[in-house]
Amino acid sequence: MNWRKWLLISIVVGYMGILIIAPLGAIVFGAFREGAPAVLEALQHPHVLRSFGLTLIICLIVVAIHGIFGTLVAWVLVRHQFVGKALVNRLLDLPFAMSPVIVGFTLIVLFGRNGVLKPLTEAFDWQIAFALPGMILATLFVTLPFMVRELMPVLEAFGRKQEEAAATLGASGWQTFRLVTFPALRWAFLYGLGLTCARALGEFGAVLVISGGIQGRTETATVYIFRALDDRQYAGAYSAALLLGAISLVLVLVIDVFHRRSQKSVEHRA
Repeated sequence: MNWRKWLLISIVVGYMGILIIAPLGAIVFGAFREGAPAVLEALQHPHVLRSFGLTLIICLIVVAIHGIFGTLVAWVLVRHQFVGKALVNRLLDLPFAMSPVIVGFTLIVLFGRNGVLKPLTEAFDWQIAFALPGMILATLFVTLPFMVRELMPVLEAFGRKQEEAAATLGASGWQTFRLVTFPALRWAFLYGLGLTCARALGEFGAVLVISGGIQGRTETATVYIFRALDDRQYAGAYSAALLLGAISLVLVLVIDVFHRRSQKSVEHRA
């Protein structure tokens, strides 16, 4: 039995090593192949700085929007009954099943030069496709489920008794949410924000299609890495990938802390 256990452990470690450790090692090796000065020089290139700045802007906007509306959606789905609720609940998982490339193409069909909504965008002089608004819309779609799916089980475990007690004592709806409900949600809320941020940082397919990958204008960090590899600018590509990977690793560690505390909160409420 002992050898079977170690065989199973070896298979799991080998599987994880092939999928995660080996690619990370390759990125580190590729980035430092020409030495640390080459990495620092590549990361100071204007295109790299601009792409990471644009990625950060998109990430902050998406996290802020989902922080507000994702919480609202979770609240409505848990606390209220309405016609079509089951359909809305199922549609929330659509981004998990739909390819990001299809998402970007759909936005092109809607907002492109010959898009279905072209008269509307021209009437208001909106530039959606091949611009920041389209990139934000694409990222909002692919990150839609994370906040809602994390908050819903916590809201269900929390129940209504404390909220009803606060209402009985004269607290308004906002006071009840701010002073009673949200403290119970805070770790799940932060976990959802972390997942949303991580997904937004790494989004590529949808953003590439809707942005057009215009160098210096609509190039996010992932799109820059793709373009740099295609142009054989290996130092810039590996260095940007290394930095993005380091940010993601730190974010994963922070998310893990939020996840543990969120799980403890659910178990305590249950």
